[in-house]
Amino acid sequence: MKWLVDDCQNEKCKKIAKHIDKIQLESFNDGIAVYQSLELVRTRQFARGCGHWLSLCAPKIYEQSLCLDNGKELAMAPRRGGPAMAETVHIPILVRPMVEAFRLTAGRAFLDGTVGGGGHSRAILKEFPTARLWAMDVDGEAIGRTKLTLPSDRVTFAKDNFRNLDKLNQKSFDGIIFDLGVSSDQLDNFERGFSFRGDGPLDMRMNRNGGMSAAEFLETASREDIVRAIRDYGEEPHWRKVVDAIISERGSGKLLRTASFADLMHRVLPASYRMKIDSATRVFQGIRIAVNDELNALDEALSKAFSALNPGGALAVLAFHSLEDRLVKRSFRLWSGMAVDRFDGRYADQREAVGWMQSAKPLVPDAEEIRSNPRSRSAKLRIFFKFPAANVEGK
Repeated sequence: MKWLVDDCQNEKCKKIAKHIDKIQLESFNDGIAVYQSLELVRTRQFARGCGHWLSLCAPKIYEQSLCLDNGKELAMAPRRGGPAMAETVHIPILVRPMVEAFRLTAGRAFLDGTVGGGGHSRAILKEFPTARLWAMDVDGEAIGRTKLTLPSDRVTFAKDNFRNLDKLNQKSFDGIIFDLGVSSDQLDNFERGFSFRGDGPLDMRMNRNGGMSAAEFLETASREDIVRAIRDYGEEPHWRKVVDAIISERGSGKLLRTASFADLMHRVLPASYRMKIDSATRVFQGIRIAVNDELNALDEALSKAFSALNPGGALAVLAFHSLEDRLVKRSFRLWSGMAVDRFDGRYADQREAVGWMQSAKPLVPDAEEIRSNPRSRSAKLRIFFKFPAANVEGK
């Protein structure tokens, strides 16, 4: 509630907001609704055990009076068991090299296909003050948060998977960015089921309004699909033990919660292996990729992003998983007229370059960024530039 304390001009409201901050986080449920009007922003937080609700108001919270027209997209589950939070906790990674690459483009229209906490989008809007940006995300909660902080006169929001970017009204962009994987906002919200650091329903869906949850997937999917998730997507060396344990525990309730499922993984996998990396890490990752069909979505999105790039435009992709990065690298090498891998049997005259990669190897965070944000340590940024129109015509 600090934002209310800082921005509200009513002293009584400030006093109430300060009091709310002292209430234990566990005393709130996960409901929050934010409504927009020209003069007033009203936020209601319903308290458990208190038997009452508090209504707070503030004129013009944020410089542009940005709020959702309704509270549906902001009905966020509590983070770490606490109240719903409108503020993002996600820290954008490798912002500077991404912005520097976009400086080489016309800089008029940008697409953030995975807006998340909006960090990369804010950097783009700051660097290009006359540009417009289209912000996509399949996670409605992410869209709800960024609508509060990004300027509505310069940003168009779309709640959709980036694999559907061709459905946007805007068909061409000078710069496109994909920040893959899961955000800190999702990881730290245990009700989303992405993390085993706390207990919550084993959900893992990027879009909570559709599709099969991770628990439903583990309970009903074929053995072949489970193997693909654990062995291929999670790259888990002891995948057989994991798959056998999942199949045998169906119907026991152990596959329904993150804590019970992680405990099952800890018991199944060798203790010596757990000392190197938590046994649940690769398993959770593989299941998440399967539940959200992430690799197929990325493959589609890369192809459509290339088509949507204006001549001279740049595509920046931030990956955290080897399979994701492999897909990106293969696409970029293909478009650069290079062999996609050592098994590429095409002759040189069969390869056509339609652009170039900024560097053969991906950009990675430096030691300082990793210290300030440990979750950035596995990040790899690849940037591809499409040839300007003159280059294409001269071929």
